Amino acid sequence: MAFNRMAWRLALRNYDAGGYGRLNDGWNAINTTGPLMDRTDRDIIRARAQDLERNSDISESIIRAFIRNVVGSGFRLQARIKGKDGALDEALNTCVEDAWKEFCKPRNCDIQGRQSFSEMCRMAVRRLRVDGGICIIKTYTSSGSVPLKLQMKEVSELDTTLQMTQYKNGNYIVDGIEVDGVGRHVAYWFRRYTPDGYQQIDSERITADRVIYLQKFTRPSQVREMCPMTQTITRIRDTNQYMEAVSVQARIAACLCIFFKKILPGTFGRGAAATKSDTTSGYEGQTISPGMMLYGQPGEEATAINPPAIGSSAKEMLAIQQRLAGSGQGLSYETTSRDMSQTNYSSARQGLIEDGQEYEIEQQYLIDHLLSEVYTSFLIALALVGAMSTVTVTELLADKSRYMAHEFIPKGRMWIDPLKESMANKVALETGQTTLARICAGAGTDWQEEAQQRAREIEYMKSLGIMVDATLTVDASAVADDNARAMSTVNKLLDAQLLKLCADNGGDVNAE
Repeated sequence: MAFNRMAWRLALRNYDAGGYGRLNDGWNAINTTGPLMDRTDRDIIRARAQDLERNSDISESIIRAFIRNVVGSGFRLQARIKGKDGALDEALNTCVEDAWKEFCKPRNCDIQGRQSFSEMCRMAVRRLRVDGGICIIKTYTSSGSVPLKLQMKEVSELDTTLQMTQYKNGNYIVDGIEVDGVGRHVAYWFRRYTPDGYQQIDSERITADRVIYLQKFTRPSQVREMCPMTQTITRIRDTNQYMEAVSVQARIAACLCIFFKKILPGTFGRGAAATKSDTTSGYEGQTISPGMMLYGQPGEEATAINPPAIGSSAKEMLAIQQRLAGSGQGLSYETTSRDMSQTNYSSARQGLIEDGQEYEIEQQYLIDHLLSEVYTSFLIALALVGAMSTVTVTELLADKSRYMAHEFIPKGRMWIDPLKESMANKVALETGQTTLARICAGAGTDWQEEAQQRAREIEYMKSLGIMVDATLTVDASAVADDNARAMSTVNKLLDAQLLKLCADNGGDVNAE
């Protein structure tokens, strides 16, 4: 029996990370489902992340970095509707793109008429980073360019009091979201308030086909969102408190602090009279102001307090904390701090590449879950009002893959050395390693529009008599002819030099 107990104890020590010894004392982690894991801490973490959003510059630098580089000025729609012959229907695509631009205006896309669609996308990125999610409700109205508008709701408006309550048809309401037996979202229950936000009305049930619920799931059992700043908010909070302490110390060091310490009073001995205080020059409770002369009491000495400065250590501490906070969100230190003092061209470019890959993930998520969903509903609403030329709703729904083909071009990237990047693009284009469409997409533009605009500019300059080099690629045959002519000229010059050299030395060129 004792041997079995010893074997059981040894088996527990196969993994140091699984032990509960001195090094792991207090590390009490549990395994449970996503809803049970997140429910107790979700609201607290979201409230703390929102507090840092309002009061922390480090938190705001991370949020703004995502907003600038994921959405920026917005996404460009490229409709890809093809005709029956397989070619792009340019007229229909232009009609759809023009209608989309009109829809993206605040008065047409926002039910409150306050935000454009690009501003909605920027708010979605902010709320995804701070709250972990956001809800966009598709509403159908008679106003606007098409009978479709969007309404944004925060995830805190989901009625969490309706959790684990069995609903009809075998569905369950988990943290304000109605799910079926396999966890598919069926409907969302939102709290309703009066415009002043104080009085709550009955909860409203909205079916899932009308709600675009943006969230970042990390576990398959999750039903609700979780703030992605979870790993970072404690570090940001500690950094803010540290900087506040440094700021207070700097303010104290900037002031003249004087303390009076008493020395041995008067004379000593039996019958000796102690030194009396001067009541006319007292200073207790007074504040020393500039230009003020203060006389101390007899038998007291004034001492100035000069706290040591910690500016250099604070700089290093702040840099480390900000580097860790940024890396926890997938960003480099240079992006969040705007500090380029420790970088060169190679390291800065590598940081841009790594950050760009993080932004591309976020951009693709927005395109798949928000922009494409809104565009699909917009296209159906556009067909309902008869604005798609001869395409009816029946034809649209019967051939969705053809009429709903599209592409969203995200914000382009800027590089540190445009000349080097341009030369690299030129070489890659000439050697067939890339395409003009890929290069333009990286800059956030459409290659067909760029080519058409370039052609118009060249024709206009030619009409003014300005010579323009419009060559985009090198003609191999022309280069070969130029090289042959150049080599012929060189050979002629060499022959002439050789003849002259042999003649000067009295030799024969053929013999030589």
